[in-house]
Amino acid sequence: MLIDEIKKANMAAMKAHDVDSRAALSMVITSYQNLVTSGPDVKPTDTDVVHIIQKFAKELEEEKEGYLKLGRAESAVAIDKQKEAVAKFLPKMLSEDEIKKIISSLADKSIPSVMKYFKENYAGQCDMGLVSRLARGL
Repeated sequence: MLIDEIKKANMAAMKAHDVDSRAALSMVITSYQNLVTSGPDVKPTDTDVVHIIQKFAKELEEEKEGYLKLGRAESAVAIDKQKEAVAKFLPKMLSEDEIKKIISSLADKSIPSVMKYFKENYAGQCDMGLVSRLARGL
């Protein structure tokens, strides 16, 4: 599972004294553990881990923007290192052309059908807002 790879990377970062990577990976692991303990029937999948990483990367980007507004470039650099540490575990995102090609190949091109198809088959691999805009444009 993806979380096992993240735990190994966290251990490697700890051994290498890489504070920024360790902080980011530890946050992902903590969020995963919170999800696991949220209920007796919860069995997180790799897709759940990808969602955790995506949410964390978005939070880091917002944090970086705040540091840049305050003129704290050194903190923004640390945030970039944290984003790099978690970005390795994200799947390759689909390009606009790839999304258009997939939409064109679908039999039912209605917005709800397209959105459902992408959510089921490409969760975490595309920006759903982009999918919606492209589906409306075709």
